[in-house]
Amino acid sequence: MTPLASAGPTGADLPTPAEAWQDLVDGNHRFVTGAPRHRADVDRRAELTHKQTPHAALFGCSDSRLAAEIIFDQGLGDLFVIRNAGQIISTSVLGSLEYAVAVLHVPLILVLGHDECGAVRAAIDSQAEDATPLPPHIGHIISKIIPAVRRVSGVADAAFVVPETVDAASVGREHLRDTVAELLERSEIISDAIADGTLAIVGANYRLAQGQADPNIVVGVI
Repeated sequence: MTPLASAGPTGADLPTPAEAWQDLVDGNHRFVTGAPRHRADVDRRAELTHKQTPHAALFGCSDSRLAAEIIFDQGLGDLFVIRNAGQIISTSVLGSLEYAVAVLHVPLILVLGHDECGAVRAAIDSQAEDATPLPPHIGHIISKIIPAVRRVSGVADAAFVVPETVDAASVGREHLRDTVAELLERSEIISDAIADGTLAIVGANYRLAQGQADPNIVVGVI
């Protein structure tokens, strides 16, 4: 594999995966308790003009209620964030996360789902007998969540789903597992970094009402 040029900290300057995760846990606690301390002032902008040294990458849903830096009380330059509807793995997502790992040397990837997800709801509803066809691009996104819908519903492959009987929270957790698994399967850079102990992945679910991110999946050591 051709090495990529480094643009981030190296060696002793890097937090461990466990330290990076604890920082996010602490920041989320500050957010929940209403005691934020993140920086976004003029001096901090000047510090970041010519470099960035984020200590974690976050791949999450685009939902407007999941503003990553806010809910983890992080400031400018602290998180490398990739978001799309339903946190769906794509080539651009993989490339962005590989850049974060190989060039910026982040020690942690947080994959963040959430309850009341519109993409999950649409995936469930799309499997009903009377479902209205979705626009093509939305349908492409939803297609990545449908395997989780089928597993949770327990119906045969060709059978229709009764949306009211499917637990959306369980579908979201299953889809989160699928997302982490696909990330590991499709990216050698990321899987190698995990094997080397320089990277961990946490899959977490954000609870909207409580403001809390609960870890469901851990790959690596945190």
